[in-house]
Amino acid sequence: MPFLPITSEEMRERGWQQPDFVLVTGDAYVDHPSFGTAIISRVLEHHGYKVCILPQPQRDEDYRRFGTPRLAFLVNGGNIDPMVAHYTAAKKKRSQDAYSPGGKAGLRPDRATIVYSRAIRRLFGADMPIAIGGLEASLRRFAHYDYWDDTVRPSILFDSEADLLMYGMGERHIVEIANRLNAGEPITALTDVLGTCYGIKAIDFTLVSAVECPSFELVSAPTEAGKRQYAVSTRIQQEEHDPVRGRRVIQRHGDRILVQNPPSPLLSTAEMDEVYGLPYMRDYHPSYEPMGGVPGIAEVKFSVIHNRGCFGACNFCALAYHQGRQITARSHDSVVAEAEQIAAMPDFKGYIHDVGGPTANFRQSACKVQSKRGCCKDKKCLAPEMCPAVEVTHEDYLSLLRRLRQVKGVKKVFVRSGIRFDYLLADKNERFFKELIRHHVSGQLKVAPEHVSDRVLKYMGKPSFTVYEKFRKRFYELTKSEGKKQFLVPYLMSSHPGSTVNDAIKLAQFLKKEGLHPEQVQDFYPTPGTVSTCMFYTGLDPNTLNPVYVPRTPQEKAQQRALLQYYRPENRKLVLAALQKAGRYDLIGNGPNCLVKPDSVTKEAAAKKAKKEKFSRYSRKKK
Repeated sequence: MPFLPITSEEMRERGWQQPDFVLVTGDAYVDHPSFGTAIISRVLEHHGYKVCILPQPQRDEDYRRFGTPRLAFLVNGGNIDPMVAHYTAAKKKRSQDAYSPGGKAGLRPDRATIVYSRAIRRLFGADMPIAIGGLEASLRRFAHYDYWDDTVRPSILFDSEADLLMYGMGERHIVEIANRLNAGEPITALTDVLGTCYGIKAIDFTLVSAVECPSFELVSAPTEAGKRQYAVSTRIQQEEHDPVRGRRVIQRHGDRILVQNPPSPLLSTAEMDEVYGLPYMRDYHPSYEPMGGVPGIAEVKFSVIHNRGCFGACNFCALAYHQGRQITARSHDSVVAEAEQIAAMPDFKGYIHDVGGPTANFRQSACKVQSKRGCCKDKKCLAPEMCPAVEVTHEDYLSLLRRLRQVKGVKKVFVRSGIRFDYLLADKNERFFKELIRHHVSGQLKVAPEHVSDRVLKYMGKPSFTVYEKFRKRFYELTKSEGKKQFLVPYLMSSHPGSTVNDAIKLAQFLKKEGLHPEQVQDFYPTPGTVSTCMFYTGLDPNTLNPVYVPRTPQEKAQQRALLQYYRPENRKLVLAALQKAGRYDLIGNGPNCLVKPDSVTKEAAAKKAKKEKFSRYSRKKK
């Protein structure tokens, strides 16, 4: 099956006079199941609809390329939020965009979903049905703090002038929407589709059974009271994002009301198998070849997604708010069939790069209660301590990996998308742990302790650092017993809410002690829709409404980040400033535990401090 049309010529080659849907996206067109555009378009095609793809439109004539779609325009900003694609956590412009041809930056606009949707409305009129979806729309469905504007923006549904917003994973609701539009229902009548949001005039609103968030006017007020209302709103949104017990949620925006219907039911294993069994080309559109292809395909081209959802639900991660906390998984036969497809590709070298998902080693929901009652809304499954009800087993995942190792043409099967080490450590049966080390680590295993301070980890929604230390110890014991030289690569984060300069220094000391020199570190990035972003904006924990320290100034954020790479010469001044600020002159010098060498100013300050302390001790002794 060829790529779906991205030009009018390709549309006519299929014998189409008019598409049913035009899907506008902020990414280049990559027909691979790691890309939302590919999944939604192939699902629609599978149900008999004609879909044309409009990637990264630049001019008015681009939107008119396929004429007027028979049913609707569908719009997404791409695989990641366009603002994250364009800017670093320090709000500096990125030089590359992995989801654009040749990795070229600037081919999608800031806030792409809004720009595209407004352009369609302007060009095709008020009656043209527009539905928005994807990660950008999903995470911005309510009034949300926008880090780049440093203000609270309204729901993207109202900002974009679209008719309908699809949140979460969209396969189920896009088919219902398509079928009902095809049956002649106007898009304004689709007010009962699960997993969607719509707007209604307040004067026309009669819905009774709904949970109400504080209004846009309340949560956007730049006052302490407004920030408290924002935290309350965040808590409600997180609590109701559950496909079993989630209720309808509303939020007033002036004379309009945003209505979020309950989440769509999760796909069954059979439904997931069907989605991932569709005829993807597993590559970028060939028109991008002269431009150098699309870099974003490199990491996923020979990888397999076997699950969705994450009951780890870290506070800084948007995946649980997008995909949900319950786990859904594909069958072994489905995953093996995809691996066989990969093995038959002409450029396959024998290595499956990853068999994963949001968290690689989850194949089932945390406990049996979740399928009947939903996830607990007042506590996490794994943090700060693992819930006793969590059922820990890796047998199904291990069995899957064993089958994949037997696929003809496959030399190695790696696991790279992230092992939840606390869940792994809780498994009393070490068969998976041992086989992971023996067969599935490509020299380095990436894990995410994120920090060493238990206080910071609590705000992150992560387990105590002692859990990581136990895992690390056992990992190297097993690695040694296998006669291998393999290493852990810890993901670490600076400047998360709750982290002080002293916490960052503690993390730097850990890196010094372990001899770790991380090439990349992540400064906390306040993306829409997460609990941690709420803490960053409000200075409050939305679950308790208690105050949280927030490293907010560019100077402090730079210092905390520099401490994680204290050994780099370009970070010397920032590290010195941080240590001086904290009074940690003991870490400035030539000793084995010191982080940086002193300069003349630092030596003088340290001498004065030592003299002052000596005088203080003498005075106390004299008294």
